[in-house]
Amino acid sequence: MKIAVLGLGEAGSIYAAGFAATGATVTAHDPATPPPPAGVTAAGTVADAVRGADLVISLVTAAQAVAVAAESAPHLSATARYADLNSASPQLKSEVAATLGEAADRCADVAVIGSVPQFGAKTELIISGPASDSVADAFRGLGAEVDSIGGEPGAASRRKMLRTVFMKGLGAIIAEAVDAGAAAGESEWVRAQIAKALTGGESALDRLDKGTRKHALRRAHESRDAADLLASLGVAPVMTTATASRHHSFHEVDDLTALLDAFAEIPTAAIGDARERLGIIDPRVQSVWPGAHIAGRAFPVLCRPGDNKGIHQALEQVQPGDVLVVDGGGDASRALIGELIAHRAINRGVRGMIIDGAVRDAEALREAGFPVWAVGTSPAGPYKNGPCRAGEDAAVGGVVVHRGDIVVADGDGAIVVPLAEAHRSLIGARAVLEDEAARYQRILAERTA
Repeated sequence: MKIAVLGLGEAGSIYAAGFAATGATVTAHDPATPPPPAGVTAAGTVADAVRGADLVISLVTAAQAVAVAAESAPHLSATARYADLNSASPQLKSEVAATLGEAADRCADVAVIGSVPQFGAKTELIISGPASDSVADAFRGLGAEVDSIGGEPGAASRRKMLRTVFMKGLGAIIAEAVDAGAAAGESEWVRAQIAKALTGGESALDRLDKGTRKHALRRAHESRDAADLLASLGVAPVMTTATASRHHSFHEVDDLTALLDAFAEIPTAAIGDARERLGIIDPRVQSVWPGAHIAGRAFPVLCRPGDNKGIHQALEQVQPGDVLVVDGGGDASRALIGELIAHRAINRGVRGMIIDGAVRDAEALREAGFPVWAVGTSPAGPYKNGPCRAGEDAAVGGVVVHRGDIVVADGDGAIVVPLAEAHRSLIGARAVLEDEAARYQRILAERTA
């Protein structure tokens, strides 16, 4: 049997080596050109890899799955089976099958249930699609436990998404609890409590904790797909959405500054276009002084109209890089901040404030270089009685803001990007700018023609 493996990441390399060990002829292609495992022949292109193969295995990530299927389709033999092992939504698996054209009746949706690095080529699988039985036989030859359920491409991934709700949520809460224990100086006690509740004890704890952090971004996308599935089933994905956000936050720990710096270079208009105009704070909230621009991590605050007790509480909790996003009820009669609070915020590393309320000392704010967006200015000072909330979800200018969301503001206004969607939105915004630049050049060319 000749097998083609597309993608030589951790899982791809394990499956390529596993099939080679059975005596199969294995070719593999990966544009990053990592060295193939022993017994596996490297192919320079997708076409070279799949040509003449009896079984094609795609392990290239969900983002590339459809493009690779399209590139493979013209070179598949009349009997080749195509197995998509990428972790993706049921909808994407259906799109992969459709992209294969005439080979769609020879495709299989393979959902990997478990950790390939831990269990190797014997990792449990669920397989659906027209070719599920024959593809299942191939993986059973590796010693894997396989459940072939037939049906349409996407059915196997649908089951995996349902499992994701629990498994990824469990990993996220364990990692968060471990971090909380460390912050409280109670690491050993917290770890002991978790290990006691797990069948695998300390080893299970470490596997879930480390795996969650190592694969945080991929698991964030999986949890987001699972949340979409739950919503389509009429089940409110409250915990699953939180799981996606938590995984994103684990991923962002090391490169949050780079992410914020990247957003700082993008106009809010481009971000809004990339996000289909969602998350834009009501335009009544405008920059207090011209030329201001910020990108930071949202710290939501709820204040009673005309009362800034919540802002004072927030300044005791903020971290460098935060942006206070304040629900002040849209009241313009009393200023919620002025020069003194601005300088306190600067000392705490706060990048700026978005306030659905009024401010004062506008000229001093400009001189301090402290970016503020507000509904207007008023010389009247605030009350300081509350009630208030600091660090909890708030609705500001018609947008729900969660702590840790990305907030960007410039002369056009302010926009909030959920942390779980930050990378996707950044890529989309850059694409918008590239498209606009190309159209601008065409317009100039027409003018000079």
